Amino acid sequence: MPSKEKTLDDLFLHTLKDVYYAEKQILKALPKMAKSAESEELKQAFETHRDETEGQIERLEQVFKLLGKPARGVQCEAINGIIEEGKEVMEDFAESEVLDAGILAAAQAVEHYEITRYGTLRTWAMELGMRDAAKLLEQNLAEEKKTDELLTKLAEARINTKAA
Repeated sequence: MPSKEKTLDDLFLHTLKDVYYAEKQILKALPKMAKSAESEELKQAFETHRDETEGQIERLEQVFKLLGKPARGVQCEAINGIIEEGKEVMEDFAESEVLDAGILAAAQAVEHYEITRYGTLRTWAMELGMRDAAKLLEQNLAEEKKTDELLTKLAEARINTKAA
């Protein structure tokens, strides 16, 4: 039996640590994805998102500061798995016509994970009365949605057509 009842505050902090870890891993993966992409537009999208990810990490660090907690991540098996899948696609489909479609799909899996996490954290922050934290998380959520929309446009306009 747990020594203390877990609260929404505890769950919020754990999930914040989870997404902090995830963003750090994504920051490491984006340059590899950009380097592997053949499409200049896709390379540029990854490079732009790398810069955005640095800003997202800074905003997460601000949220930790608002909570009076150190900015620390916890191992996130979900993001590790998604990134590993992306690496496998880059290896298995290197120099093929479908490489960019595969990399783009892997990137969207990452975006969808982040959108889910940021949406949840923002909602919990509002519920917990953490309006300043909610605003920072909303900024990250908006950037992730924008990136997902850009990737969808690239996929539909060129990348998937080339792969087909």
